[in-house]
Amino acid sequence: MERIAFKMKLKSGFKQEYIKRHKKIWPEIVELIKKAGVGDYSIFLDEETNILFGVQKQSGGISSQELGHVEIQQKWWDYMSDIMEVNPDNSPVTTFLEEVFYLK
Repeated sequence: MERIAFKMKLKSGFKQEYIKRHKKIWPEIVELIKKAGVGDYSIFLDEETNILFGVQKQSGGISSQELGHVEIQQKWWDYMSDIMEVNPDNSPVTTFLEEVFYLK
């Protein structure tokens, strides 16, 4: 199982809304992510920069950020687009990060 990390950006002032929406994440999104082989998925927030830092394990060779070809994922991105920095298709602006150290 591969571990990957990435960052996204939350718009200023939307921390509580982001948390609220993820506490009520759509079951279809959870199912899609799990079926893609993604698990052990966490998102952290750096409040000084509003950077969201995601870490996940994947066994299907695809991250949660690469599921934009699925309609329900597109709808989730549309739903989140008002509180995050997004691309023209409303997918979150995502930067994948290189792992430079890991202590197991």
